[in-house]
Amino acid sequence: MKTDKVYFWDPYLKGVGQIMLQSNVLTGLLFLIGILINSPVMALAALVAVTVGTLTAKLLKFDEENINSGLYGFNATLVGVALIVFFEATLLIWIAIVVLSAISALIMNFFIQKKIPVFTFPFIILTWIALFIFHSVTPVPDAPADYLTEIVEYTPFSLMNYGLGFGEVIFQGSLLSGVIFFIAVYVSSPTAALYGLFGALFGVLVAILLKDRIEDVKMGMFSFNAVLCSIVFSGPKKINGLYVVIAVILSGITEEIMLRCDLPVLTFPFVFGTWLTLIIRDVLVKKLIPSSTTE
Repeated sequence: MKTDKVYFWDPYLKGVGQIMLQSNVLTGLLFLIGILINSPVMALAALVAVTVGTLTAKLLKFDEENINSGLYGFNATLVGVALIVFFEATLLIWIAIVVLSAISALIMNFFIQKKIPVFTFPFIILTWIALFIFHSVTPVPDAPADYLTEIVEYTPFSLMNYGLGFGEVIFQGSLLSGVIFFIAVYVSSPTAALYGLFGALFGVLVAILLKDRIEDVKMGMFSFNAVLCSIVFSGPKKINGLYVVIAVILSGITEEIMLRCDLPVLTFPFVFGTWLTLIIRDVLVKKLIPSSTTE
C-alpha cells in the first residue's frame, strides 16, 4: 500500500495546525505566521513548545501515525503561547514551557490509548497548574500590561474584530492574525472554516442573550470557544448544523458560569461543551432522529 511521504517538518507544523483540528502543514505554517506578525516572542514560544512536545513523543516511541498527524504538538503549542501571554518571559517561564510541553505529550498519549476525545484538555490542566504555581507558590511577574492590551484589544462592535474569533483561539487579539487563522483553516477545510465563522457569530449572540458583559463580547471571549466547537462538528450532513448549535450554546453557558465565578476560562468551555454534545449525539440524537433525516 502506497503511503504519502512524510517530511521532517510535518509533525511539527501539523502539530500547530491541530490547534483547530487541522492536520495540515500549510495550516500550521500560517498559524505560526499569524502569531509572528502579532508577537515574535509568542511565535518563538510556540516553536519551542511544539518541538518539545513532538520530540517527547518520538523519544518515547509513541504511535508514529499519531506523531506524524501532529497530535502531540498542539496542546504543547498552546501551553507555550499561554505562558508568554500570562507571564513575563523569564528564564523560569521558558523552563516551564519546555517541561509542560513534554508533559502535555504524556497526557495526550494517555487519553489516546484510552480512546477518549481529549481535545485541548491537557493544555487547560497544565495552564491552570502553571497559573496557580506562578501566582501563588513561586510568583512570577505578569506580562506587561501594555503588551496584554495589544493582544486582546478589540474595536467595539466591529463584526470582524469580535465576530470571527479565530485569533483568540491562539491568544491573538490582532485582526490580521484572526484573518490569517481563518484562511489557514479554509485552505485545509473550507467547510470547517465556514462553520467556524458561523460559530463565532452565533457565540456572540449566545453571549448577548445571556446578558453577559459587553466588554467580554468585544474581546472575543465568546467567539473562540464557539469557533472550536463549530469546527469539531462541521460536516456535509444536515445534522452537523444541529450539533454545532448545541455545542456552541453549551459552551456559552459554561463560559458564562466560569466568568461569573472568576475562573480562568481558556478553552474549557469548548472541551466541556463538546464532550456534552458528543454524549447527546451518541445517546439521544441518533436514537431519536431517523438516519434519513441526518443526510
